Amino acid sequence: MALSSRFWRLNLFPKPSLSPLQTTLKSLKPLRQKLCPILSLPISSSSSSLNSSNSLFSTSKNSAFSEPHSRTPSPQDDLIVLGIETSCDDTAAAIVRGNGEILSQVVSSQADLLAQYGGVAPKMAEEAHLQVIDKVVQEALDKAKLTETNLSAVAVTIGPGLGLCLRGHRFEESSKFGVRKAREIAGSCNLPIIGVHHMEAHALVARLTERELQFPFVALLISGGHNLLILARDLGQYVQLGTTIDDAVGEAYDKTAKWLGLDLRRSGGPAIEELAREGDAKSVKFSTPMKQHKDCNFSYAGLKTQVRLAIESKNIDLWSAILAINFYPPNFPMLCSNTTIPLSSASSEDRRIRADIAASFQRVAVLHLEERCERAIEWALKIEPSVKHLVVSGGVASNQYVRSRLDQVVKKNSLQLVCPPPCLCTDNGVMVAWTGIENFCMGRFDPPPPADEPEDIVYELRPRWPLGEEYAEGRSEARSMRTARMHPSLTSMIQESLQQQP
Repeated sequence: MALSSRFWRLNLFPKPSLSPLQTTLKSLKPLRQKLCPILSLPISSSSSSLNSSNSLFSTSKNSAFSEPHSRTPSPQDDLIVLGIETSCDDTAAAIVRGNGEILSQVVSSQADLLAQYGGVAPKMAEEAHLQVIDKVVQEALDKAKLTETNLSAVAVTIGPGLGLCLRGHRFEESSKFGVRKAREIAGSCNLPIIGVHHMEAHALVARLTERELQFPFVALLISGGHNLLILARDLGQYVQLGTTIDDAVGEAYDKTAKWLGLDLRRSGGPAIEELAREGDAKSVKFSTPMKQHKDCNFSYAGLKTQVRLAIESKNIDLWSAILAINFYPPNFPMLCSNTTIPLSSASSEDRRIRADIAASFQRVAVLHLEERCERAIEWALKIEPSVKHLVVSGGVASNQYVRSRLDQVVKKNSLQLVCPPPCLCTDNGVMVAWTGIENFCMGRFDPPPPADEPEDIVYELRPRWPLGEEYAEGRSEARSMRTARMHPSLTSMIQESLQQQP
């Protein structure tokens, strides 16, 4: 069922002393009441909003926009959507038409930072976004041979991800990125804006590359920060079958690659996969995580510890890398990278040992994915017997070994495997733009921001934001499950909005 109204995803909060913002909101009050009565409620503090989906979504049958945004278009309409992605360590922008044509795609990688710090360093990632966001967006427009005035809407990731990279804390002219950049463009051109869930974007980009992919389907979303198994019943209707309770598989790949002295400029996944081809995958006996837990959740912290101990036991000269992970003084990253013997300088025997560890790690890491996927497919078919596809997306889905092993799992269950091309598995603007298009066509978007929006506005973003409601059998009793407060899931917010609709 489509929402026939405007869909409020992004709350704005004034700093306590911001009288200009209060004046601006008063001037917008008539429009806000026309759009949806609930938006005229007092703006809450960011802490209380975590427990209230009312302040995040709203519905109305009345249109507040003039053409071309006064109706809900179909996917065949000639929409042109800019997608902006800055949720983690890459700055990306893309422009996509409503028919799925990719007009441009630009990604500014932070590979050198990853290699230097052995993984994502949030503060450094933020600085990198600040430096390139304007250039990346402009390049996306130039490659598409368009200007901002040609756009129909702007889509931007608002969570989950690194809070620093989503939000940005500085307001100089050259420091706008992520949501600020999206709202700047939308406000100046009077464009609707769509707040995008990062993991929903990873799942839905498969519907861009495989146009026959219909709901319902199962999705395994695997990246450096998230492991997620969902049943996608419809757009915005997701059941969480399993999630990571500590470290995600991409994090385990990155740390293992660092400890083995591999080149991280391509990230840990490709480096491990390449070295693993030289090794014996059964030479090191790693135990599969969570064998005793009959659910679909993931845990890679224990496997990482096993890898570290195996490296120590093999007497590989990687002590500086191990010390860096355990103690990590502020000025240690460069020292670590300079003193760790890289694979290219290792002896043939040392290289063989590292290859065996890489192959053994990869076998068990992916075996954990296989076991969880098998159970998730079984659960999903109980809920939706018409499921025919398993979508595998996220950065780790670029790994060919992962794809080949999961292809065997789906064939065993008479399903089909759908994987976006590698350039759309890693974080990118295309997936954000396409998810924006899918939601825009359902009427789920926010009104244009004010062209003169105050610079000290504070955005309520969602670093921890579940995609779907947890499946009862999937609730984990693992003691390491994080208990920090989360925002209500995207699915629950949409359901509440539908219930409020007249």
